[in-house]
Amino acid sequence: MKLLNFTKENTSHLGIKTEKGILSVKDALKVKKPGNDAAIPVSITEVIERGEEAVQTLQNYLDSLALIGNESYLLDEEGLSFGPCVPEPNKIICVGLNYKKHADETNAPYPDVPILFNKFNNTLTAHKNEIAVPKVTEKLDYEAELVIVIGKKTKNVQKEEALSHVFGYCAVNDLSARDLQMRTHQWLLGKTCDDFSPLGPYLVSADEVGNPNNLSIKAIVNGEVRQNSNTSDMIFYCDEIVSYISKHMTLVPGDIILTGTPEGVVLGFPPEKQEYLKPGDVVTIEIEKLGKLTNVFVEETLDEQAETAGDEFKILL
Repeated sequence: MKLLNFTKENTSHLGIKTEKGILSVKDALKVKKPGNDAAIPVSITEVIERGEEAVQTLQNYLDSLALIGNESYLLDEEGLSFGPCVPEPNKIICVGLNYKKHADETNAPYPDVPILFNKFNNTLTAHKNEIAVPKVTEKLDYEAELVIVIGKKTKNVQKEEALSHVFGYCAVNDLSARDLQMRTHQWLLGKTCDDFSPLGPYLVSADEVGNPNNLSIKAIVNGEVRQNSNTSDMIFYCDEIVSYISKHMTLVPGDIILTGTPEGVVLGFPPEKQEYLKPGDVVTIEIEKLGKLTNVFVEETLDEQAETAGDEFKILL
């Protein structure tokens, strides 16, 4: 099942992608009440927390809707205002240097264990949203990545059982300000500017994805394919990542794990060929079975700069 989060009349809505359009769950409930007092989830967060039972409940409800012939609850996807497909993660955990060819292009040795770092909720944004290029960086890079979305409380899970704890998967552009990232040994600053994790467009349930380590993955910049790889090139596969992290911290439903990027990022090009993102650029992240995530980059406005400066001033006080 392909789920999405969209905004309508200043309210967040759960949507389901169908062959005929996007089904708005809240609108559908106005047309037909569920049978047998079934509790229909009305948010992505609720679906994730309830897991397979919620997906099956939604599927049964969709099947019953198909019988009544009223399709007023179907919306045109092109007109939707998307939200992050996982809007409220408790944790955003990232894996660095996790593709063999990406390590090769940056002349880095393959890590012995997953390299972990984190992002924050301020980085979350959505499909079709504009992203301001911060004035504090001159080296903004794209990174196409597969995201694991945890569906069950997970602690000390073995690799063989790890994927049974996954609700589903989505795409992300793990934006990276390389000059900020390399300023110190800690990568955090270059990874956590506002809107540096556009997420979506869909959250796809694990049963529909199948093997997460056999998916084509691309980054397309202004129509040019820059990254073109497969998740099979990961150094640490998804089951290994979930198991490893769970041995160090408890994962909960809605936690997201960004699993690393393949070769083809700007950082991997020779210096004379490096063209970092700038206002006006359009980037699409495309992952097999997960859809296409597209964002336009714009110039940071004076208002945004002033707001940031004001926040820094308050901290000093």
